[in-house]
Amino acid sequence: MKRSMKPLYALVIICFLAISASAQKYPWRLGIGVAGGMGTKDPNPFVLGGDLRFQKGLGNSVSAIFTTGYTHFFKKDGVSSLGFVPVKAGFKVFPTKNFYFNAEAGAGFGTTKGLGTSFVWSPALGFAFGSGWDISVKYEEFTKYDYTKQVALRLAYGFKL
Repeated sequence: MKRSMKPLYALVIICFLAISASAQKYPWRLGIGVAGGMGTKDPNPFVLGGDLRFQKGLGNSVSAIFTTGYTHFFKKDGVSSLGFVPVKAGFKVFPTKNFYFNAEAGAGFGTTKGLGTSFVWSPALGFAFGSGWDISVKYEEFTKYDYTKQVALRLAYGFKL
């Protein structure tokens, strides 16, 4: 079953419009992170990834985020290793000063031979420290494949550009 990419295109356009409308008082930020987790379906492979996240404040408590990186589902119990380069856009909302939740969606480009492109979505809950450190728990799903759902702990450091 082929999925339409139109919702992804609409999300990217909305993000860019929101960013262009935001005031310059909210600088761009770059976060560099690493995430380790476990698959949620048998055979529950170990998952490891790294990412770069650009963040642009849209107001006092909302930011647009753009994330890319690499995610690897390691081989376990006869299931082959799988690698993806996710490209996602979304929003990060801070209901309190440091606590946040975010939601992202995009495309996951397979790096393993025979993998194509999959829709990927990822909600998360996290805590951003004033020093630039950020820790979060995320769920991530590459919808085209059965064994590509994970729960992961992400540790990142962010700084102003």
